[in-house]
Amino acid sequence: MIYAAGIDVGSTQTKGIILNDKREIVARALTDTGAYVTRAAERCFAEALKSCGITKEQVLYVVGTGYGRYKVTFGDAQITEISCHARGASYLFPRTRTVIDMGGQDAKGIKVGPDGDVKDFVMNDKCAAGTGRFLASAAEALGMTLGEIGEVSLKAKNPVRLTTVCTVFVESDIMSYLAQGKKTEDILGGVHSAIAARTVSLIRRVGIEPEITFTGGVSRNLGMVRALEEKLGMKLSVSPDSHFVGALGASIFALERAAKGVSSVEQTKLETSSEAS
Repeated sequence: MIYAAGIDVGSTQTKGIILNDKREIVARALTDTGAYVTRAAERCFAEALKSCGITKEQVLYVVGTGYGRYKVTFGDAQITEISCHARGASYLFPRTRTVIDMGGQDAKGIKVGPDGDVKDFVMNDKCAAGTGRFLASAAEALGMTLGEIGEVSLKAKNPVRLTTVCTVFVESDIMSYLAQGKKTEDILGGVHSAIAARTVSLIRRVGIEPEITFTGGVSRNLGMVRALEEKLGMKLSVSPDSHFVGALGASIFALERAAKGVSSVEQTKLETSSEAS
């Protein structure tokens, strides 16, 4: 059995996926990245190995991706998260033509070809507006956890209109609405709607073509899924593994390279055997 792994080192969390040669996911791991990025990658890989009961020697190839991909010091190659999210999304939803990837510090729109290749992309990486960090700031201002706000936003009846989607000023905006007596769910409805509008504006620059797959940590936020669907006027494809799509894509690249390596070794053995006879 051939095994290969992908490690996606994000700004907030590090994700790991191990595949076997049937392209089946045999292990997943999720850890906080923290300040020590290399340790986070090592810890994530160790947890993935432990969960499926194999050793690191059995993993023939490892690809690192994400903003900290060069800190995956035990990896055999580094591939950008753009390519990995495109490939991973196509694995989960073969008809994917557009990917919305929303992480802790950036948001991306990716146009994908039939084979999971990247045709074009755009990203918002200069500002945390419209990212997980913006949502975290809103949650903090309301004294809530990041995991709570998506569900609460779904209850909004009269979503407020934010004057800005700047992470620096979101707290003052929220405090102003609270002072006016606005309900928490309506404030959060407005927060999610504002991010969705900004995201749709971003991905229009590469063209919006169904099927649209939503990936990244924010894809687990049901309020964000609904807000995007309302702005787009169409359903999004969201998998239980959407948070792991970058690591999944990296593991697919790793498996393909591992298979090529095994084929090369087998071919060499055949040639050597033929010459000896």
